[in-house]
Amino acid sequence: MLKATLFALALCFAAPGQTTQPIIDNERVTVRDVNGPLPPSALDFVAISLSSKGRSNKGPSDKAIAVFGHKGDTPGAAGSRTVVIELKDRPVAPIANKTGYPNAFPRPHIKKLFENGRVIVWSYAWNPGEPTPMHFHDKDVVVVYLEDTALKSTTPDGKSTVNRYAAGQTKFNRRDRTHTELLVNGTGSAIITELK
Repeated sequence: MLKATLFALALCFAAPGQTTQPIIDNERVTVRDVNGPLPPSALDFVAISLSSKGRSNKGPSDKAIAVFGHKGDTPGAAGSRTVVIELKDRPVAPIANKTGYPNAFPRPHIKKLFENGRVIVWSYAWNPGEPTPMHFHDKDVVVVYLEDTALKSTTPDGKSTVNRYAAGQTKFNRRDRTHTELLVNGTGSAIITELK
């Protein structure tokens, strides 16, 4: 019903002057960050409708609605900021994990929103003072950050980098990475789409 409601609201084309240029465009995905609906998609997609609610005890999934849409469906809703991840027809098999560390997902405190033959979509909130387990990314991922977030990423050899993300920022990360993450300050949550 939620999917039907989201798409029922999206009956018109993008508003005049609305930018629909991709923020990410590679061999796997085209990602757009738009306010309002887009024309019917030529590809299957994941649409993440962002709300302005703050973080609550319910976790990040109460701030964003993620749905899967098929080719021909209309992504986005009138008056809603939506990140649309169009899935190109270039599936890539996961990399065999030979690191000795667990795969990135699932992990403690994560919620699987849905899975199908194209994607696995997760809702995750980093907890202050609690690093993620050291993990291996066997799949490419698209991460949509739901709040301003600063994460310290540390590789198995001890090298660390602090990455800062703004609420609504979207990032494509390639597979074949091993690291742990620690929330540096404040709060942090995201909708993470693993590509099959």
